[in-house]
Amino acid sequence: MKFNFNDKAHTKYSAKQRQILIKEIKDTFERKLAMQLKLLRVSAPIIVEKETGLNDDLCGSRKVEFDAAGAPDKTLQVVQSLAKWKRYALKKYGFTAGEGLYTDMIAIRRDEDLDALHSLYVDQWDWEKVITDKQRTLDFLYKTVRKIIRAVTQTASAVSKKTGAHLVTPYPEIFFITSKELEKLYPNLSAERREYEIVKTHKTVFLSQISQQRASDYDDWTLNGDILFYHEVLDCVLELSSGGIRVNSESLRHQLQQSNEVHKLKFDYHAQVMSGELPLTIGGGIGQSRLCMLLLGSAHIGEVQASFWPQCELDWCKKNDIDLL
Repeated sequence: MKFNFNDKAHTKYSAKQRQILIKEIKDTFERKLAMQLKLLRVSAPIIVEKETGLNDDLCGSRKVEFDAAGAPDKTLQVVQSLAKWKRYALKKYGFTAGEGLYTDMIAIRRDEDLDALHSLYVDQWDWEKVITDKQRTLDFLYKTVRKIIRAVTQTASAVSKKTGAHLVTPYPEIFFITSKELEKLYPNLSAERREYEIVKTHKTVFLSQISQQRASDYDDWTLNGDILFYHEVLDCVLELSSGGIRVNSESLRHQLQQSNEVHKLKFDYHAQVMSGELPLTIGGGIGQSRLCMLLLGSAHIGEVQASFWPQCELDWCKKNDIDLL
């Protein structure tokens, strides 16, 4: 992805200042999010067994796999997301409708195309909440999205006040649009360019009903979406969050058929969704480094996380006086 770097919009903090502000942003946002959505913090795995089907394919991305000395007959995988695990956890811990959880999710996505927004190292708040069948609507999804945006803007305000730093405060009024409506609005543009045009115009956007390049077995494609912000520093779309209302038995079967993945019904997770053993839920992932990058006015995700970068990224940062952690 090519970026139009705006040095005037780029806020430069020392590495030490950034580390202080990163912790303040993360701690504050956790509290605000938990308050808005009524969530309880839990611990989560970074490793799962391949045979459980709990790991997400992310549309074919290769998983990091290994064996362990204590279990040579098992294939273990580093998680790519916790979308499926969270539904198990809600059932196991006895959560009921209106109750939810969140956790720190750390992953390695080996097939990520690395640039100013994308890293091999993924850190996000994964959250999930039990809902009723009557709440499986776009209206309920939109109400939830508004609460997440409120947590973001409250975080920017609170951290600015506490530290004296001038954090970027995203535009609080969110513009809602479906993928079909967006395509109709810009029929001659690519999907990427359509997103750019709508986000640059409205600054804070929720793009819903996305099926392209989405896993077939956790989000309901008619009830999902992305929270998108305009990031002035790079003149680009910054996707902060992806998620939505999760599949029930009907939508799971339909989406597996659409994606030629009916064979997944043999996995425990899929069988429990089909049988109704797992609760109906809404959930998503919210990028931790992405949030820090947005609020700090950073030009590269490497300014707010320590990761591996190829030489071309290192050269671009050096050319633009961008100090990576």
